[in-house]
Amino acid sequence: MSWSFLNWSLDLIRYGKTKSLKRANWLRLFDVPKRWFWHFYIVSVCWNGFLLFVNLNLIYHRQSYPSWLIAILDVLSGVPRPDSQVPQLSTALVQLLVWLHSLRRLLECLFVSIFSDGVMHVVQYLFGLGYYITLGLTVLCVDRIGKGTASLSQVDWLQVTGFVLFICASLLQHQSIVLLAGLRTGKSGAVETFAHRMPKGGCFQLVSCPHYFAELLIYVSLGFVFGGLSLTWWLVVLYVFFNQALAGQLSHELYVSKYQSYPKDRKAFIPFVL
Repeated sequence: MSWSFLNWSLDLIRYGKTKSLKRANWLRLFDVPKRWFWHFYIVSVCWNGFLLFVNLNLIYHRQSYPSWLIAILDVLSGVPRPDSQVPQLSTALVQLLVWLHSLRRLLECLFVSIFSDGVMHVVQYLFGLGYYITLGLTVLCVDRIGKGTASLSQVDWLQVTGFVLFICASLLQHQSIVLLAGLRTGKSGAVETFAHRMPKGGCFQLVSCPHYFAELLIYVSLGFVFGGLSLTWWLVVLYVFFNQALAGQLSHELYVSKYQSYPKDRKAFIPFVL
């Protein structure tokens, strides 16, 4: 029984290339295609786009949130919103960046990434769908707790730093995804194989998973856009760190075991550190 539970636990946290090929048949009953990742981002684009719209209506037209959304935020934040509170511009900026990030990832999943027949657990799939819904609500909960302004004149150097880091991290992630897709295509751009090849080029020379590192940097950048003072958001960043570090380490271990020529000095997740 304990061995079955261990197998189930390991199967739950692994996905795609890191899932063991030697798995019990009953575990395969919970598989869904990894290419369904795009479902996460279409949900995020729609949901977080809607939340951005209602927040902009509040900022510029003083139109209140829908009553059902207010009730949800009251429960999640534990802080009823005073009618006199000025909505924070930083919240709308973070919402915009989350929406742009989700839109880019959606387009990459549909038009850049080349997915194999890799799978993920249905629990991972359901969690991913719920994650981006919860993320949007978390951003609005941060707005409840903080005190800000709706004036563009109040944008400070920390928020500008956040914007710059967001752009750089997004470019790094896109470059890494393009390089991964290139491992499966020929010079003509046609797909040659769905096999996993040793990644190289770009920041893959430093870490096995620069796209995971870029994901962490994107969330850190959003913390700066919030002004760097939101404990709630830094807890989100901490979750992203552990989640991406685990995925990066599993991929790194697979590469090391699969390729004898794999660079010994290449880290798994964070350049020169981890």
